[in-house]
Amino acid sequence: MDYNLLIEKLLKHHSKNLPFVVFSLPESNSMNAFFQKDMQLCTVNKLTENGFVFAPFDYKDTTFFIPENDSESLQCEFINHNIELTSVTVSDDIEEKESYIKLVDKAIEAIKKRSANKIVVSRQKDFELKDFSIEKLIERLFSSYPTAFRYIWYHPNTGLWCGATPETLVQIENNSFKTMALAGTQPFTNRVPVFWGSKELDEQQLVTDVIIDSLQRVTSVLKVSNPFTYQAGSLLHLRTDITGVLKNGKATLTTITAALHPTPAVCGSPQKFANEFILENEGYNREFYTGFLGPILENGQSASLMVNLRCMKIEGNIAHVFVGGGITLGSQPQDEWNETQNKMQTMLQVLQPML
Repeated sequence: MDYNLLIEKLLKHHSKNLPFVVFSLPESNSMNAFFQKDMQLCTVNKLTENGFVFAPFDYKDTTFFIPENDSESLQCEFINHNIELTSVTVSDDIEEKESYIKLVDKAIEAIKKRSANKIVVSRQKDFELKDFSIEKLIERLFSSYPTAFRYIWYHPNTGLWCGATPETLVQIENNSFKTMALAGTQPFTNRVPVFWGSKELDEQQLVTDVIIDSLQRVTSVLKVSNPFTYQAGSLLHLRTDITGVLKNGKATLTTITAALHPTPAVCGSPQKFANEFILENEGYNREFYTGFLGPILENGQSASLMVNLRCMKIEGNIAHVFVGGGITLGSQPQDEWNETQNKMQTMLQVLQPML
């Protein structure tokens, strides 16, 4: 299908408040879309149906879903608009900063008491938009971050969400799977070599170890790469690739997703304590931020599920941008605040002409 026709279809669908999702896989120029034919809110608790899943952070076996068999499925080549990204100045809000630093301090205290090894804390910041345009949003989002999974999801029950996430939860092709441990963040400065401190290296190793441990019961083969520096937009991360083979008859997309989510990269370790700490102390509802999303094909035999990072929710003329960071014993509260300010740039650079 022609790109302009797909955009025209999307705009009409949105004007009628009908659900849709448009997305591109990492390193792909192909745009895929599901346009649901009615307003029904569909959910699934087994990931065995073709379509697109959109799961909240506080996922408990049920996820929102746009089913392929109740949608028009379209595909086109994306036109790259050669967007030049510029940083958006975000001044420190003293009240927000103090609140976040208190949250980080509280997480560090819990870790010092050995209640946890890592806790991921986050915050939401709102930005007022002028002349918001979905068409402009698509142009900038899909052109700016070709190595990320880019998407725009809309349902009248959830609102409009979009993002460019660098993190794979799990990719499955028959019995083979891929996932990753992604932790540690610093701004991309073009300096070589990249130096990682002990805090980032320890955090990344912790995430890797927990993911490997959670996969032991559902895999028959497990291979782990050495950690390497990975660029995602204007940020650098430490990444370890984990691949393997699922146990025959014992592991499915549903079971491996349940084993992995929420990973220590978005929740912490131990998972139960970190999750309870987040729900009790963050002071806002993450909704779909740090949940997971992606297309399911061949009745769950093939899928690309991503962690919903570097994302925002747009309501009317307000963009809610979500950012966070992993807190460990070596965390410095001021550095953690700075990291969230840097992570905000991914979405703000997309929004820049509309701010």
